[in-house]
Amino acid sequence: MSRRASKQRAATLSALVCLLALTAAAPAAPTAAHQPAKKPPGSLLDSVPKSGVLRVCTTGDYRPFTYKDQKDGSYSGVDIDMAKDLAKSLDAKARFVDATWANLVSDLSAGKCDVAVGGVSITLPRARQVHFSEPTREDGKTPVVRCADKDTYKTLDDIDKPGTKVIVNPGGTNEQFARAHIQQATITVHPDNTTIFDEIVAGRADVMMTDASETLYQAKIHPELCSVHPDEPFTFSEKAYATPRGDRDFQEYVDQFVHLAKHDGTYATYEAEWMS
Repeated sequence: MSRRASKQRAATLSALVCLLALTAAAPAAPTAAHQPAKKPPGSLLDSVPKSGVLRVCTTGDYRPFTYKDQKDGSYSGVDIDMAKDLAKSLDAKARFVDATWANLVSDLSAGKCDVAVGGVSITLPRARQVHFSEPTREDGKTPVVRCADKDTYKTLDDIDKPGTKVIVNPGGTNEQFARAHIQQATITVHPDNTTIFDEIVAGRADVMMTDASETLYQAKIHPELCSVHPDEPFTFSEKAYATPRGDRDFQEYVDQFVHLAKHDGTYATYEAEWMS
């Protein structure tokens, strides 16, 4: 090897040693496990008290849980009272946002409101879009009919016969249940859930299958109507309040609110005012 080549090799080795030394001394790039934690987006648990407003989506057509007076625009019902209490506990006031059964969950998911209430049944399709609180009560689909027909429409087989007129409100679990189980009877969709029971009283419909709680309330205010086996409904379901997905702090708060209201007599008191 020439003297010149030897010097070049020595210089190359020296540069390589320096490079390795610098690499070893440099701090390691943070791995995914050591990346600084990203600050989570703000929770409604913080923003609602700051704004002083809790936006509540509700249909206003499902007594005893939610009802909107078309004359003055006021809301009432078991879940309306609960929503007002929830807002008060957050140093806020409830602002009710009109919704329909068809868009209730999508409105909440889109951020048009902070919570959805009003006899909302927990279903798996809905649970894919929103979070449900601890249930407020158990329920299930059962018939409501004219009292003269209470022994005629006890089972689904009794109901699902040619000539039977089944009536439903659009977009919710009542319509879904009827379409899943009725093949021979006639199904009519009535757009106004506040007057739908008048159709049965008038004889323009024979049966509506809805939650047992609603059948009991409607039988109370319509003496002509009877709830059929409300203690043994066709299905099992639970009602709850819906909150946006991903906001765990707010979800846990609403869970605790419902839990306490169910065990300190608050929810039972509101329900008794409507159902007794």
